[in-house]
Amino acid sequence: MSKTKSKVEKRFRVKRRIRAKVSGTLERPRLAVFKSNSRIYTQLIDDTTGKTLASASDIKIEKGSPMERAKEIGKTIAINAKNAGITKVVFDRGGFKYTGRIKQLAEGAREGGLIF
Repeated sequence: MSKTKSKVEKRFRVKRRIRAKVSGTLERPRLAVFKSNSRIYTQLIDDTTGKTLASASDIKIEKGSPMERAKEIGKTIAINAKNAGITKVVFDRGGFKYTGRIKQLAEGAREGGLIF
């Protein structure tokens, strides 16, 4: 059996550590982020009831670089959150490093009016 861990296994270990500390409530839901090689997805989650309050992804956005699309998704989730009556969130980067598309998404959400 190999002692080396894959990137996915390492990310899941980091994700478990983050989720042990970060939890969303109805007043301050968790902004969960997932990125694949080509797409980025976000959800606002109330962990007390286990419900998704709002979501956004870049599936329908075709133009722009991945960084531009991530920033646009950040602004979109901020608009969806305001429509749901949410202004403050807890950011959950999902085990990904806070750089690149994750950072652009967070900046877009802040520009859209969300408070972390």
